[in-house]
Amino acid sequence: MKYFIRDSTLFIRGEFRAASTGVRGGIADVTTILNNTVPRDFDSDPARYIDLLLARHGLSREHFSLLTAVDMLHLCVLQYDFITAFITAGVTNPTAPPTAPHTINIIVHSREGMSDAALLETIITVTGAKAQALHGLGYDFPGTTTDAVVVACERGAGIHTYAGTLTEVGRRVHAAILHGIPEALARQQERVFRGDPSFFIYSRYGGDHWVEWQKEGCPYYPCHFPGQRCDYCYCPCYPCADEELGEWVESSSGGSVWGCAGCTLLHIPVVADYVKRNPEATLGELKRLRDRS
Repeated sequence: MKYFIRDSTLFIRGEFRAASTGVRGGIADVTTILNNTVPRDFDSDPARYIDLLLARHGLSREHFSLLTAVDMLHLCVLQYDFITAFITAGVTNPTAPPTAPHTINIIVHSREGMSDAALLETIITVTGAKAQALHGLGYDFPGTTTDAVVVACERGAGIHTYAGTLTEVGRRVHAAILHGIPEALARQQERVFRGDPSFFIYSRYGGDHWVEWQKEGCPYYPCHFPGQRCDYCYCPCYPCADEELGEWVESSSGGSVWGCAGCTLLHIPVVADYVKRNPEATLGELKRLRDRS
């Protein structure tokens, strides 16, 4: 899975099995998931609009797509182990009556496989966590009139059969949504100001907690070499499983995790610049560029 923002659109690319409540939703194998910012006075046919958007970017129609009036600058990305959640949120369009076109769009991606039933159950888990988060913020409604959810996993044999809040999938999803909704709303309502989308990671270092990563003022700079680029402190290729760049290590909580603390590939300035221009570049391309530089 790789994701990037281009022309007010979040693109998530890969080989996914997914379920969607958005435009032309359902359950399908898709290669693209997107969340696009539209004008507040948007009145075009959503399906036709998305077809033209995909054609403009040279992408196939194997997609699930969401629309929102929220600027992608306010996007919050939350990573909790193998779960990543993408949230844009606005609540000026509550369940009754609608007053403006803001909405809450949530995309959940799992690096581990899920059954179709688990994909659908994740939508329930997301919806419950969203309602709980809004209630905790003092709102008297569980969502807006136009909320939508996409849940995707890496295509292949299902590993997770269920996704309720007592499961490995569900508790991670629930925690990410519960933390992410307030953060996304704080940015959209301009109570928190960021120059880029926000990235959070669930850390167990020093006790379980969420950490917002910001490259400005990082106390560990430079963690590799002077002049390194830190646009990709959290690598979009993770876990690449390329043993030239890292290795599998035992986790303190059981099992193994991909360890690549010594990898400098995405910190090399010429490579970082190339990825920003070509977000779908393969790992092989990046390694060849590194070797030539």
